[in-house]
Amino acid sequence: MTHETLDTAAGHLPAEALEAIERAATAAHRHETLFSERAANIKQSAVRDVFDISLRPGLVSLAGGSPYLQSLPLDRLGQTAAAIIAEEGLTALQYGGGQGTEELRTQICEVMAAEGILDADPANVVITAGSQSAQDVATKVFCNPGDVILVEDPTYVGALNTFEAYQVQVEPVPMDGDGIVPELLEAKIATLQAEGKAIKFLYTIPSFNNPSGITLSAERRQRTVDICREANILILEDNPYGLLRFDGEPLTPLRAGNPDDVIYMGSFSKIFAPGLRIGWALVPAHLQRRYYLAAEAVTLCPPTLNQMLVSAYLRDYDWRDQIVTYRGLYKERCDAMLAALAEFMPEGLSWTNPEGGFFIWVTLPEGVDSYPLLRTAIDAGVIFIPGAAFSPSDEPSNKLRLAFSAVPPESIREGVRRLAPVLREAIAAL
Repeated sequence: MTHETLDTAAGHLPAEALEAIERAATAAHRHETLFSERAANIKQSAVRDVFDISLRPGLVSLAGGSPYLQSLPLDRLGQTAAAIIAEEGLTALQYGGGQGTEELRTQICEVMAAEGILDADPANVVITAGSQSAQDVATKVFCNPGDVILVEDPTYVGALNTFEAYQVQVEPVPMDGDGIVPELLEAKIATLQAEGKAIKFLYTIPSFNNPSGITLSAERRQRTVDICREANILILEDNPYGLLRFDGEPLTPLRAGNPDDVIYMGSFSKIFAPGLRIGWALVPAHLQRRYYLAAEAVTLCPPTLNQMLVSAYLRDYDWRDQIVTYRGLYKERCDAMLAALAEFMPEGLSWTNPEGGFFIWVTLPEGVDSYPLLRTAIDAGVIFIPGAAFSPSDEPSNKLRLAFSAVPPESIREGVRRLAPVLREAIAAL
């Protein structure tokens, strides 16, 4: 996977050059021989690569999928955190249970009920360090080197980095406007099984996929589960954006009617605060113990103070109303980006029209590689994530991801205005 351009004291250096410098600096050291084979597969996240650049004054960042925390009651939350430490500090600052507090696991079941999962048992909920940790634990528990993980194409870059670190074979399954295509999923499974491959799970973000914003249609959801069940493949359902549907009710998760076949991962990163690093996995009862023990081996216990703050938020604040606020904010910003794309972008481009979440996926004409355009875009005062980051393939990509969640509408319009001539020039050069 190609990484974005990085800013250094010497100017802008491509990540390949930085990696070469690092290799040269470490190659002669005796510790180089101690690295595991797995370490070679651990890569810098493409999103993390551009994070520092995105903070540069004057740049409009359409790169990072961050929630708009300014809408939270921060003063009151500060008082709540102080009260937890002052009144319950001996508990809040102490080791806790490895599975997470019973109060929070019970409350998480209430959150999942709002999403359409009505039969969740707190005993089967494992608190994790965000859904990223939940992905890591699942891969550790189920995958040997060489096993296959199926993913949507495109998919979340953090999941790809996790899977590759465990030396698995990541196989993409194409999507259309209604999400993963069942017939192509069946064909991919048949081909891999004919080759003798062990397929362990399908990783999916069915609602407002990161990066594409595409939602798996209601008609395809059960069919996707049925295909995987017939092939004895688990589903790893990642649903951080499910409650952030702009209009109407959330689509029913795949897990809702399939308790034995889906590991469901949720997170407070998008509906509350990512800095708390609290997520969860709802694990089938027959898999819960091994999953929980693997999670405990990594973190020993999730942070008690953070859990207690999340519990207080769910108990004492109107978290449902806050989600309504988020939905309105993100819809306004998505509409602003769609309007700006229609106003400024050259002919020959297309983009998704998401029903929720944080992202719009832009497709350029065939033959345009979006990665080299990042440097030009930075010089023009705007930043995005090239599409190659979201695929296990090393091939160039004519896609790019734009994030609208953390950017005011007027800045979104300006960012798209700055980006348009960069793309127009690239198309003209074909």
